[in-house]
Amino acid sequence: MGQYTKRWSKNQAFSATQTGKVVESDFISSYFSFMLFDFQPAERRPFSVSEITRLLKQSIESAYPNVWVVGEVSNCKRHSSGHWYFTLKDEGAQLSAVLWRSRAEILQVLPEDGMKVQVRGSLTVYQPRGIYQIEVLQIHPVGLGDLQLAFERLKKKLAAEGLFDQERKKPIPEYPQRIGVVTSPSGAALQDIRSVLSRRFPSIEVIVAPVRVQGPGAAEEIAEAIHDMNRYSAIEVLIVGRGGGSLEDLWAFNEEIVARAIAESRIPVISAVGHEIDFSIADFVADLRAPTPSAAAELVIRDRSELVDILANICYTLKQRVQDRIDVLGDRIQRLVTSYSFNRPKDLLRQYSQRLDELDKSLSLAVGHVVYSASNRHDSLQNQLEALSPTNVLRRGYAIVRKNGQVVSRARQLAEGEKAEVQFHDDSVRVKVEKE
Repeated sequence: MGQYTKRWSKNQAFSATQTGKVVESDFISSYFSFMLFDFQPAERRPFSVSEITRLLKQSIESAYPNVWVVGEVSNCKRHSSGHWYFTLKDEGAQLSAVLWRSRAEILQVLPEDGMKVQVRGSLTVYQPRGIYQIEVLQIHPVGLGDLQLAFERLKKKLAAEGLFDQERKKPIPEYPQRIGVVTSPSGAALQDIRSVLSRRFPSIEVIVAPVRVQGPGAAEEIAEAIHDMNRYSAIEVLIVGRGGGSLEDLWAFNEEIVARAIAESRIPVISAVGHEIDFSIADFVADLRAPTPSAAAELVIRDRSELVDILANICYTLKQRVQDRIDVLGDRIQRLVTSYSFNRPKDLLRQYSQRLDELDKSLSLAVGHVVYSASNRHDSLQNQLEALSPTNVLRRGYAIVRKNGQVVSRARQLAEGEKAEVQFHDDSVRVKVEKE
């Protein structure tokens, strides 16, 4: 094959645009027409499928190592391995594409169905299926610049982390006393904010953290100022922003460091970047988005005259309600004063006094009966006790015999000749025991 491949020229076989973004070629057809029709070996031998495919692979991959192709993405799938497979198509043809996982992890933009893109890569042949494809190295959506690509990529990343979720947003205090402002000290935004606040509520205190709002290092200054404001616990709400400008001018508020500083702020943050049509990453992360810095000042505090009107209405309503309550209670008191129970209290007093006398009489009778019964019972028990007392028993002719101070209850406890003491009801005598 080497002696025949020298006969064709790449410059004649295909052409590329000066920009290097789009390649159109009929190289394959021209080259293989030459191979199959001009090549006449001495001995005819058919090519196997593998040989033909290998020849195609070698030719295509050597001819197109780095090309740009424009097309619409379709049949986009991410394999479990992390590799992406999709098709690039236009009105007349389609081209298989593969994006390896290692490359996909560093790309700013990943393919989606329906997306029109420019991809850079190398043409290869997948031999087992005999198809040619492009191995993608770069993807650029058609019509979007690098800043817009970075914006969309960061927006998608932070949204996936939940930084835009409504549940995590903090409420703006209704009547703050101290407002922090992170912006340029020389910009029109600060002057607009001060003008609106002084007109709406002159007594409000404004604390300014001066920062650069565009150019290198601006994002870092803004993020650091937000952290500093959070360390000053007196601030109740924070306005972060600047006046209008191009996407490049506003870019500091699209940096990840600023977005995360806003998300970490314990102070509620109002984002006021650019004009009403401008949207930044800070707008999505902040607790409240204001279309302009002036609008942020109007959102952060109510107009004093409006508050005065509200207070006047509250006072009037309160006074009216108190008066209505007084009237209702006055009517109720008047009805009570003219009622029978209020005008005839002596009748109730006499009734309760009579009832009290009846209860006192009943109580006296009951207590007397109880005392009488208790007295009779006491006398009865007293008589029983006296009848059973030892003295009365001795009067009836009984005696108590003791020996050595111990009561003798049986005759065998005394021996003949022993001395004993016999107690009668009136006296005691000493005796000597004799047995018959």
